Formats: sequence, C-alpha cells, structure tokens
Amino acid sequence: MSTPSTYLAEPTASDDGLFAVFRPVFDKIAQGNLKRERGRVFPHEQVRWLADVDFGTVRIPTAHGGFGASLQQTFALLAELAQADPNVAHIWRNHLAFVEDRLNAPRSDTNDTWIKRFLNGEFVGGGWTEANNVTLANLTTTINTEDDHWVVSGAKYYATGSLYADWLDVLGRGDDGELVTALVRRDDAGVTLVDDWDGFGQRTTASGTARYERARAERGDVFPASERFSYQAHFYQTAMHAVLTGITKAALRDGSTALTERIRNYPQGLTTVSAVDPQLLQVIGEVSADAFAAESALARSTATLDRIVEGRLAGDIPGARRRLIDAAVAVDQAQLVIIAAALSVTTRIFDALGASGVSERRGLDRHWKNARTLASHNPRVYKARIIGDWLINSTDPVADLASLGRGGQGN
Repeated sequence: MSTPSTYLAEPTASDDGLFAVFRPVFDKIAQGNLKRERGRVFPHEQVRWLADVDFGTVRIPTAHGGFGASLQQTFALLAELAQADPNVAHIWRNHLAFVEDRLNAPRSDTNDTWIKRFLNGEFVGGGWTEANNVTLANLTTTINTEDDHWVVSGAKYYATGSLYADWLDVLGRGDDGELVTALVRRDDAGVTLVDDWDGFGQRTTASGTARYERARAERGDVFPASERFSYQAHFYQTAMHAVLTGITKAALRDGSTALTERIRNYPQGLTTVSAVDPQLLQVIGEVSADAFAAESALARSTATLDRIVEGRLAGDIPGARRRLIDAAVAVDQAQLVIIAAALSVTTRIFDALGASGVSERRGLDRHWKNARTLASHNPRVYKARIIGDWLINSTDPVADLASLGRGGQGN
C-alpha cells in the first residue's frame, strides 16, 4: 500500500517481466560497444532506445504508470546494462536518482508534472561538483529569484549525461545562502555544455563542463537540497557499484571468449590447447569468483536500500535512522568488495590470454580503464576507516551526509 503523502509504493515488478522488456535492448546496445569505445562515439541513439522502452520509469509505481521495480531490481538492471555498455549505464545515473527524489517528495501539482515528464521520456542529466576545484563549502553557483522565476549562474564539472539530457540538475546557493537544486532546460540560451572530459575511461558519458549564465528555472523546478531523499548518497554510490559489477562480468565474458579462441599455448603450458590447460582454467575460475562476489555484494547492499523504503511505507519513523546507517555500512562494504573485484578481474584475466589478449582488436583494456575511472569516484581508501570507526567506536557513518558531499554525483 502506498504512502498517501508520497509517490512511493511497494514493488510489484517481477524479475522475469523486467528483463523481458529490457534485455533485448541491452543486447542491441552491446553489439556496438567496442566500436563506440574505439572511436569515442557518443551513444545518443542507444540512450534514446532505452528512453523509448521507458527505462527511466522503472522505479515509478505501476499505479502512476511505471514498472514498479524495487531498488534491488533497478540496480540489477543497471548492472546488466553496464555489461553491455558501461558508458550508457553511467549516463542514466543522474536521471534515476532524480526520479527517486521525486518519488520520495510530497505529492503536489508540481511533482505530478515531473512524474508526467518522466513518463513522456524526458531525461535528466547534470552535475553538482563545482568546476575549478571549488569545494562544496565554497560553492559559487547561484540560484536566485527574479520576478516569477529563478536564474542560475555558475560552472560545473562531472556533468554526467548532460549532452543527452532534456533537463540538468544543478546545485547552488539560493537567496539566503541555503543549498538548493534547480532543474534547468538543456536547451536554455544560458546553458553551455563543453565536451572536455579527458578521462581515459568512461569516455562517452558527457562528464565534462556545464556553464550556466542566467539560465532560467521555473518556480516549480527548484527544491531545497535539505529536502532531497535521505538515501541519496547511497543511491549515487550504488549506481557506481552497479556499473562496476557490469564491467566485471563483461571482462569475464570477453576474457573467456578470448581463451577459447587461442590456437596455441606456451611451451611451459600443461597442454597444447589453451582452453583445456588446468592453470588457465584456474584463472578463469578465480576471476569468476570475483564477479560472483561483486554481484552478491550489489544484491546485499541494494536490499538495505529497499528496507529504507519499506520502513517509510510502514510509517516506522523511529527506525529510520538505523536503517539509513545499516545501508551506509552495507554500501561502503559493497564498495570495497566490488572495486577490488573489478580491478582484479580486469587485470588478472590477461593471465589466461598471453600476448594475443592485448590486441586492440579485442579492446580488453577498455574494461580496466572504465573500472579504474569509476573506482576513482569517492575513493575507497576512506571507506574501510569509516566502517571500522563505526564498528569499534560507534562513530556515526552518515553524520556527514547532510553536507551532500560524500557519495554524491562526483568528486
């Protein structure tokens, strides 16, 4: 039963039903992945294919016109999309997060409009991180009232998905210095998007600079940042984990194919045929266990996000803080497991392949480059300490989430 004050509802989708809709599109996207990676071809068409089958509405309850998926199901879908193309999967991160925010928001005419926009296939991109190494504490982007609307001025980097978007989600300081987020139309005259992302991985996510020069935002499209959904940081981080999990499975898939296609083996090999060499089979078995660990960690951690929603639907306000902490710990633990697995698989798979594995024709290096790039967001070096400090000293692991800094859109 849905909570009357929000758009949230208990999940109703089945795994089989969801994959029946989306898997054919994922398979179609996978066909051109290597070619797009080689030529840095932006996947505008592939993003539109997903919009056309309403991928952006997967979390919207069926009563409101969506698929009614749980968070666990949503991130499993995102991981499979990442196995097909991790750039396309990452592009959807900001959109899915803003949908989640509106589902948690109070019902209103304004939010009814946003639900309709999602159902019409309108897509949200953007970024919160300031350009020029400005920190959140020194945020210089402004979102000020003017007559019957707002004006947005500033510059952002890591504007993931911006080149594909209809709307851009922008964080700035309001009239009184409070943090607010504004949704600005991508085609507004005051918006300039620059393709200057120069990372060696995730090269077609449009994660470059976005500039705003008195861009217009309507009254109903500006929201206090303090009112964004409570597990927002968990959501953004988990989207990264889903993409990394997909990369891990893709590297295992492509590495296994490459081993079966090897014609000869090294003189030191135990057999003349590589595909039956016990030591090479051991490599495949070990990296498959890493992929299994990543997928399992993703499933366990996303289940804790669903429990946050379940508690809200049940009206269990006293238990909300504990569920948020449980999710924070699980998501951080998942990050440690998934990044380790992704970097291990994308490196160790070459131990089963020999020199032929580094052929540009195969493009196996793209898996490591994409994994390493994603793993550099919100670095794992801090997460083990945060978990340990909670377990030993009961130091609150979500105390800093109010600042919207940890686990946000990019760092």
